[in-house]
Amino acid sequence: MPRAQVIDIEEARNRDAEDAQYEKTLRRLSKASVDKHWEPYTDIPWDDPEFEIDPDDPRWILPELDPLGAHPWYLAQPEHVQARIGLWRQAQVCKVGMQFENVLKRGLLTYAFRLPNDSAEFRYVYHETIEEGHHGMMFQEFVNRSDSPVDGMPRAVRVMAEIVPPLSLVAPSLFFFWVLAGEEPIDYVQRRMLRDGSARHPLLNKIISIHVAEEARHISFARQFLRHRVPRMPGPQRFVLSLLVPPSMKLGVLLILTPPIAMARQFEIPEHVMRETYWGTEHSQNLISKTVANVRGLCSDIGLINPVSKQVWRLLNIWEDDGS
Repeated sequence: MPRAQVIDIEEARNRDAEDAQYEKTLRRLSKASVDKHWEPYTDIPWDDPEFEIDPDDPRWILPELDPLGAHPWYLAQPEHVQARIGLWRQAQVCKVGMQFENVLKRGLLTYAFRLPNDSAEFRYVYHETIEEGHHGMMFQEFVNRSDSPVDGMPRAVRVMAEIVPPLSLVAPSLFFFWVLAGEEPIDYVQRRMLRDGSARHPLLNKIISIHVAEEARHISFARQFLRHRVPRMPGPQRFVLSLLVPPSMKLGVLLILTPPIAMARQFEIPEHVMRETYWGTEHSQNLISKTVANVRGLCSDIGLINPVSKQVWRLLNIWEDDGS
């Protein structure tokens, strides 16, 4: 048998084994969604007095993890002002999260529409869509009860977001990197808040705990999808994708972690304070870089780090010489 034919047979076997492992992973994630999930209006005691939102509650004060939380201007404000700013920030993050998950759900359903019968992807995509729907309701309920006049994403970004759902069909790998661009930054910050105890209000702690637990499955699916698909893409397509991922990640971080100018107006925060905190200090830049570290590692694993794409990561100040 010619050597080329032997190689082709071996590659086909390897692909079959990879396909089987991929499906096994998706079925495991689907089972986990059945075995452990939450309902926002039954698992969160919204009307419990302990969960009531008081805008002057000091438990809303921003932690040092938030760049503004460690700034001298913020620390010099009266406690009730710090608390109100902190509540506004949490409501803004929830609003952006709700809007992002709205776009994500539409993209997932668009992707699932053409999947074949007995597709493991179909089942998991629907599990994720249901869970993201719950997250959206949970986030919006928090915004409503906080009585914070937040708009979430800038208007221009909300308009541009309308092009994202169809990408799940025409450029699914790029779509799922955009999924990670929205999920990884908030997941990193929320995990840090749970670990260091800075999610002090019981309502915020409960919301974050639910979101982190279910989002772990969603992030795992996106990573598995990309590990499965990207190495099989033609070289030119992989190269273009490698250039699009870094700006996608930077945009996701900025949308999730940067408050709009409306917050500065609402609380009369000086322009230089906003400039120094979001993102004019080394501490702030390090936070951005750490929130995308897992995606940098993923890109390295699946062949999306090359001399040109690495320079894009560097130019956007989200690269670390840590082996990724």
